[in-house]
Amino acid sequence: MRQSKNNFLRNWLILIVFLGAIFLIGKGFLNFLNSPVDASPNFKALVVKKGDGLTTVAENLKQQNLIRSALAFKISYKFFTEDPQIQAGDFKLSASMSTPEIIKVLKSGSVDRWVTLIEGWRVEEMAAKLNDELGIKSEDFLKEAKEGYMFPDTYLFNPQASAAIVASIMEDNFNQKYSADLKNQIGKLGLTPDQGIILASIVEREARSDGVRTKVASILLKRLKIGMGLDADATVQYALGYQSQEKNWWKRNLTEEDLQTKSPYNTYLHSGLPPGPICNPSLSSIKAVANADPTTDYLYYYHDSKGNSYYAKTLEEHNKNVAEHP
Repeated sequence: MRQSKNNFLRNWLILIVFLGAIFLIGKGFLNFLNSPVDASPNFKALVVKKGDGLTTVAENLKQQNLIRSALAFKISYKFFTEDPQIQAGDFKLSASMSTPEIIKVLKSGSVDRWVTLIEGWRVEEMAAKLNDELGIKSEDFLKEAKEGYMFPDTYLFNPQASAAIVASIMEDNFNQKYSADLKNQIGKLGLTPDQGIILASIVEREARSDGVRTKVASILLKRLKIGMGLDADATVQYALGYQSQEKNWWKRNLTEEDLQTKSPYNTYLHSGLPPGPICNPSLSSIKAVANADPTTDYLYYYHDSKGNSYYAKTLEEHNKNVAEHP
């Protein structure tokens, strides 16, 4: 009985020693896998896109030879942090950094920040977003920004960038997107490059899908050609400016009084194009203008509350569409 008890204790001691040895070996191996890949002090840029998960980030780190093991990185990341999410952005990392050091950088925030500026926003809306995301003073950005030419996109900005640099990056992006071919197409329609952007900005606010944009652009262009008023609600909304009650720059429901607003941007009162763009249009709206057909049979368009669009050749048909499709 005593011998059996001794054997039991001995077996337990052997098991404990064995498990301890495995633990130490495993820990040592994990430490090795988490050690720096080499002593090179050179930094590499790791771009984490929105939606990238831990596995994608780990694989990208391994591909750039910044870590020894993607699996070891994931195990350590989950061990060192409670939040599995990695902030999107641009990170500067070195192969001389250990996995815990890399994790610390990823959790402390990116060097640069992703900022999404929505198509159809006016410069004041962009200014507010940049202020929220980068701390850029709205008044500083508005001094640099040119309505219509701040291309709406998702940008990677350095938090220390000035308003002038940010505006310059956005305008450069616009100039790249507004190609010579698009300008030539718009020129063949009898519009200057700037007039093309003014019209595109109206199309952006008046239509929200590619097919509808082209039809609306065609109708507005035909109105211009025959000297008919554009009568675009979006131009009145722009003229009215910020609506404190709605906390929005674009008034939802215009009244008859609104349509009489005295402003050179009000296309109900003034024929032709307004003096400048009313927002920053997307590439889709610019292309819609470039592909517009001024020989369209339609002169009117109407969007109902469900987002459906209707077109008419006469005012009578238009009024019928409005009455039948609230």
